[in-house]
Amino acid sequence: RSVGAVLSSLQYLVQDIRDRGHEPDFELLSLILDYIDAFPERLHHPKEDKYLFALLRARTNEADRVLDELQAEHAKGDALIRTLRHTLALYRVNGPAGFPAFASGVDDYVDFHWRHMRAEEDIILPLAERLLTEADWLILDAAFSENSDPLFGPNPQDTLRKLFQLIVRLAPAPLGLGGSPPPHRTHD
Repeated sequence: RSVGAVLSSLQYLVQDIRDRGHEPDFELLSLILDYIDAFPERLHHPKEDKYLFALLRARTNEADRVLDELQAEHAKGDALIRTLRHTLALYRVNGPAGFPAFASGVDDYVDFHWRHMRAEEDIILPLAERLLTEADWLILDAAFSENSDPLFGPNPQDTLRKLFQLIVRLAPAPLGLGGSPPPHRTHD
């Protein structure tokens, strides 16, 4: 849910800039990219590959094609985030001339991520529910509740929760608790 909320926020902020002429909040956009990079790309997806996908491959080959695609998408997601960070930096430096590349990258990433999550929810999770054993689920529960990660320190969930809370605090309504939306640009 938090990833979905963050993706929706990113889309909304880009739409506000594109359609309503709002000034970009580069700090908030950067924090959103930090969250996406940290949670799904660096913490969650590697665990899916190592545990969930491996256990499913050990139980059946009926989802091999989908699992191969999802694992390839994990690598692609990392590359897309790097591109988004680059286009955000260019947008920040070059002003409005840099916006189209950033907005296009956001649209591509959000579409990519929603399709990825749908495949996991519609194909992989039902297959896992059907085929994995109680022992398999214990392995998954232990892996996904692991409280230590070299990238995030001894409590990655706490770090990610704080980052998510910061995003919510800074995001303008209706996305978060922030003040009124950024001011409109004037086109004099």
